[in-house]
Amino acid sequence: MQLRTVRRAVDLADLAIFTVPIERISWLSHAPNKAAFLPVGPNLPLSSEGGAHHSEPAFNLKNEVTPSIGVFSITGGASGTREANEILSAIRFASEKVGKLRLSVFGRHAELQESFLRKGVKNLPVELSVEGLVESALVIEKLSACDVLLFVRGPISTRRSSAIAGIACGLPVVAYSGSETGPPITDAGVVLVPFDQDESSRQRELNVALVRVLSDTAYRVSLSERSRRVYEKHLSWPSIASRLTTLLEALE
Repeated sequence: MQLRTVRRAVDLADLAIFTVPIERISWLSHAPNKAAFLPVGPNLPLSSEGGAHHSEPAFNLKNEVTPSIGVFSITGGASGTREANEILSAIRFASEKVGKLRLSVFGRHAELQESFLRKGVKNLPVELSVEGLVESALVIEKLSACDVLLFVRGPISTRRSSAIAGIACGLPVVAYSGSETGPPITDAGVVLVPFDQDESSRQRELNVALVRVLSDTAYRVSLSERSRRVYEKHLSWPSIASRLTTLLEALE
């Protein structure tokens, strides 16, 4: 019934805009001419150049500055429990390989997992900060203070604004890939781990990906540069507005 409804809506529309690439929408094969793709923006007060970012590595072993991992929002319910477990597993592995870490978890439903996260890092060299919903300016501040965004809220895509916020702030992102994962997300500094595999393999790949970003300075910097370029070109609101204007003018 849902598919019948949206197909009918597409048939009646002059223009149908989707927030994931058209080729990733399996049910849309009958109306490609009136369908267009526009990604979701970061929902943050950023310029087209993005937020503050580290022009130099944020840490290294010589100056002993502690690397910081960001997690922006956690899903509610059972999915949130799964996410919190995967975050903790990745942090445990990273602390064994890298040493002292900072973990900043904030955004929707983050506070619901605080006690579980604090218990999980109790005996680890991890400085944990947990905060729920915060003002958009503080989101930029928190993300820009991190070295990497860990995104485990299911597969990343161009409709996941919490992941796009990290890209907009020039961060490398370690995330899951799925059926909706495609350009321009795949052109950004995103390290992808296939979501559709057994849990142990998925966790193992996630752990290794996070450690590589944290421990390889050149790799981390190159990912950050890719995120900034993709944000400026595809995910900033001026870019999205320009594309929308072009689509609307074509209807006249």
